Amino acid sequence: MADFDLDLRGAEEYLDTDDIEGNVILGVLDGSTPPEEWITAVESGSVLFLAIEGDLNRLAAGFARDIRDMGGELMHFRRFLVVAPPGVRIDTDRLS
Repeated sequence: MADFDLDLRGAEEYLDTDDIEGNVILGVLDGSTPPEEWITAVESGSVLFLAIEGDLNRLAAGFARDIRDMGGELMHFRRFLVVAPPGVRIDTDRLS
């Protein structure tokens, strides 16, 4: 195998990160947070990782359709709901 020089510190200047916004928000889905807050967070580019406390269908009814309509993704994983904004794919390949 040929030697090669890989300088990851120098590669940073070539990364296009201007359009990356948002956070990973950890929260509890128990009905105490208004659905509009979850929608606004996802619209701003954040990923939600919400611990489900109660009936998922009832608790997510106020925002799930809006998230999907805007191109986002929702996935129930164990006792959590993962919600991703448009352009962020929830990769489930390692679950099988």
